[in-house]
Amino acid sequence: MQKSFNQVIMKFLKRLLIAIISLAIFLTAFYFFYLSPRYTVPILMYHRFGSQESSLFVSPQNFARQMKYLKNKNYNVLSLDKLVEGIKNNRKFGHKTVVITIDDGYKDNYIYAYPILKQYDFPATIFIIANFIDNKKDFMTWDEIRTVSGDEISFGGHTKNEAYLPSVEKKEVLWDETAGCKKLIENKIGIAVDYFCYPTGGFTEEVKQVLKKAGYKGACTTNRGFVELNKDVYELKRVKITNSDTTKPFNFWAKLSGYYNLFRSRKSGD
Repeated sequence: MQKSFNQVIMKFLKRLLIAIISLAIFLTAFYFFYLSPRYTVPILMYHRFGSQESSLFVSPQNFARQMKYLKNKNYNVLSLDKLVEGIKNNRKFGHKTVVITIDDGYKDNYIYAYPILKQYDFPATIFIIANFIDNKKDFMTWDEIRTVSGDEISFGGHTKNEAYLPSVEKKEVLWDETAGCKKLIENKIGIAVDYFCYPTGGFTEEVKQVLKKAGYKGACTTNRGFVELNKDVYELKRVKITNSDTTKPFNFWAKLSGYYNLFRSRKSGD
């Protein structure tokens, strides 16, 4: 009886060991043959900074914690320009690389985000709605933008008037919202504007061609786009960061993993 029982236990343990080994082999193969080749540098997307209860806002305290996390975990915070240059040259990036972007150009970017980015010497790109600067009280001034642009912060275009580009029918309006935005910012700050961000992430092939003609080196969207793995530098997918990414550390880690967009439902470009 005892011998029979021991045989059953040994058979069970043998099957368990085989299952564990098989699972380990499967997970290793899944990582090296599926996940690893699909790694992309995460591009973080922020909008506003403050205490308001909105998914667009990240509190200054949480933003500081997130930047401290990147510093303490030895993340390589790249400029958007270096990322695009690397993609064009088929460079392989390390798995602890990240890019920071901020949309719209609100004054709270200057008040809260800029000092924290400066503290850690992190580069970032702020995409601004050109005609809102100096004209809307919640937005930065050109003087503030000129001050910020000297400290690892670059500025990109986000249209002149926050136009949803797939809905723009007149070619001259589309050109003004894109090329005109670039020219206006460059004239105001005296520095080249090389990157663009599609409002609400919306774009079409026509819009992409207009950006290329206007002289932009690349463009950011959200999780929209047709080309996977950020191979098309005019369809760079990003990951939205919120307050909950601080209170739920796994969320932030997942968004920094470089695989987050693989498991999100993809929206169409327009």
